[in-house]
Amino acid sequence: MFPLKDNIPTDSFPVATVALILANVLMFFLFQKAGISLTGAKVDDLNTVEYGAIPYELTHWGKHCGIAQVANQVSDVGAAQIVCEGQDGVSGGAPGQPHTALTVLSSMFMHGGLLHIIGNMLFLWIFGNNVEDAMGRVKFLLFYLLGGLAAIAGQTLIEPGAAVPTIGASGAVAGVLGGYILLYPRAKVLTLIFIILFFTVIELPAFLILGFWFVQQIAFGSLELANPAGGGGGVAYFAHIGGFAFGLIFIRMFATKVKDVATQPKYPVY
Repeated sequence: MFPLKDNIPTDSFPVATVALILANVLMFFLFQKAGISLTGAKVDDLNTVEYGAIPYELTHWGKHCGIAQVANQVSDVGAAQIVCEGQDGVSGGAPGQPHTALTVLSSMFMHGGLLHIIGNMLFLWIFGNNVEDAMGRVKFLLFYLLGGLAAIAGQTLIEPGAAVPTIGASGAVAGVLGGYILLYPRAKVLTLIFIILFFTVIELPAFLILGFWFVQQIAFGSLELANPAGGGGGVAYFAHIGGFAFGLIFIRMFATKVKDVATQPKYPVY
């Protein structure tokens, strides 16, 4: 399911939402040095490790992780691997690493590929502009960043010793989704539905789309916990859950101006 548009117009241009989208795009192409090819976008792996939020660094404050060539048991040829200060068998330090507090912020604006950033920015544009409208630009920026922090906290809580960078706006966007589903559960969302080789566009209520998405995150996250060796495809499900939960809990503290969905036109032109 891919949302395309909702039926709630904004009272003013969503400056903060657009600014966040631009910040993510600029970080992806300029800071991460992503290049577009036929197979997608290739990002700088070293940059990702340095500026992504790594749970191990957050639970072992002051210790850093980096990419090193580690010899395996089969061959003397080293393989690139993420190692962290303080781990068994690791000596020396990781030179030139940014402060861990900075990586918590920078990780929210980094992405693993072209589809990753397109999906996140699509959800942010469709649902973020209305949440911003309900609370104002400054409070929306704060709400967004706090949602991102909650997302990183959720992922770190589940995998405190993981030496894998957590990157992406998904957690912060999930906070926006959690807020939206409480503010506008009856909003109509034009949605693209794929059914095997066919697709169609239908109108669905926001609570169904976002509720289904959240249940998916819980289900996939639970499967990952039950079978940690099976791999989760690189998706930080508990970051999504943490961000969404933050949105559900704190949206009423931030939102002060909520529209009556029943009075809205079917699909306004932005």
